[in-house]
Amino acid sequence: MTVPARVPAPPAVLRLRGREFSAARPAVMAIVNRTPDSFWSGNRHSDLDSARRALDEAVESGADVVDVGGVRAGQEGPVVSAEEEVERVVPFLALARDAHPDLVLSLDTWRASVASTAAAEAGLDLVNDTWQGADPDLVHVAASVGAGYVVSHTGGLPPRTDPVGVTYPPEPLGVVDDALRVLGEGAARAVEAGVAADRVLVDPTLDFGKTTAHSLTLLRHTEAVVALGFPVLQALSRKDFVGETLALEADDRLEGTLAATAVAAWLGATVFRAHDVRATRRVVDMVASIRGDRAPAVSVRGVPS
Repeated sequence: MTVPARVPAPPAVLRLRGREFSAARPAVMAIVNRTPDSFWSGNRHSDLDSARRALDEAVESGADVVDVGGVRAGQEGPVVSAEEEVERVVPFLALARDAHPDLVLSLDTWRASVASTAAAEAGLDLVNDTWQGADPDLVHVAASVGAGYVVSHTGGLPPRTDPVGVTYPPEPLGVVDDALRVLGEGAARAVEAGVAADRVLVDPTLDFGKTTAHSLTLLRHTEAVVALGFPVLQALSRKDFVGETLALEADDRLEGTLAATAVAAWLGATVFRAHDVRATRRVVDMVASIRGDRAPAVSVRGVPS
């Protein structure tokens, strides 16, 4: 007797801006960094015209969400004040809303003041809190404007801190237990603050507060993160854990990124933050069809005419 293939359980549905994202329709979140010093040179768009071209290309390539950031994540580079961050992201968010009214707009920030200004002046659908609630008011901004909210796990490090000597006892699985605890508690706080449960995303936040071994461990345990009952965001694109695993610089990490993306998609992640939108779109759609959640776009081979 043939044993049915074991397919991981479908994830929770994510609802943003009147759209639904699920196992059948994963979301690709394009990255547009309004910074001159993003870790990957291919995503430095301090010039507004460059950012606009990147936006239009992302939408044409299949992006559902655009995540706009104004500060480099790591500690390299100059300090960026809240006022400068606002100047970098708000005009572009307003431009993006005018150019693509149906696009889901996300702001990558840890500052409540920046999110509040962006929401008031340009509108926001999602607040991507990249530093584990470092500003406790940020989740309340998301709730107050009806936006979604990303709960992250960064090991408790302050914003723009690179990991040094970080451990999660007992190794090697302590990082999974810590991430599940932090993400579960953060999601509960978001719902308590007034964010609708189907607008709360949980992100294991690979690289942040983690060694490469920690990131690889969390990636292979994506199914456990999905089991928390909230849609899962995986931000894998060209990250250091890919580079260290394959001994490659950021410009040469596409294949490693796509391999990680396919694994995360099979295990139930719903949203994929990506520099390479077209390739990511094709990978997650293909995995959704292999899982049996998405019908092929065309299916005529071997079918009687």
